[in-house]
Amino acid sequence: MDAIYPLILGYLFGSIPFGLLLAKAAGLGDVRKIGSGNIGATNVLRTGSKWIAALTLLLDVAKGLVPVLLARGAWGEDAAILAAIGALVGHIFPVWLRFRGGKGVATYIGALAGLNWPLALLFALVWLLAALIWRMSSLAALLASVAVAAGSVVLVPGRLTIALFILSAVIFITHRANIARLLRKQEPRIDFSKKA
Repeated sequence: MDAIYPLILGYLFGSIPFGLLLAKAAGLGDVRKIGSGNIGATNVLRTGSKWIAALTLLLDVAKGLVPVLLARGAWGEDAAILAAIGALVGHIFPVWLRFRGGKGVATYIGALAGLNWPLALLFALVWLLAALIWRMSSLAALLASVAVAAGSVVLVPGRLTIALFILSAVIFITHRANIARLLRKQEPRIDFSKKA
């Protein structure tokens, strides 16, 4: 039963649809009806507002980080891992949106920062470099996930390594449509030229 509490804590944080709420509050409409239909920062960026996209990114990171830190303080390291899993599941399957959420990248970064900050830094650096080179958020996320999984073998102990492999695998699963488009060379690129 003790495992349920950090999972629920993580899920409740992760399920907050910040991208949807912020875009609507800013008068940008329903992000589920534009671009990829995703509620994450990359799709919010397609509304043309870099500020709202940046705020979405920060809050989506926070909803992965905060429950991990709270769970560790309340129940210990294993609970922190469970809270990370709960947060990612909550973002991908939010009960408030009929279980149709985002792909979990920003929330994954936040959870990763709480579990092992050097690996979160590795993810961010690989993502940024790949995004600047290829201008495809999905490809950047996939490459960064691989880097984290590989890095975890060296940098973290037992159970956490297994958990990070599972979380990285989830990122691949949520990006399966993107992978198909990448193989067909049809994946849309990030437009960094849009005004805020």
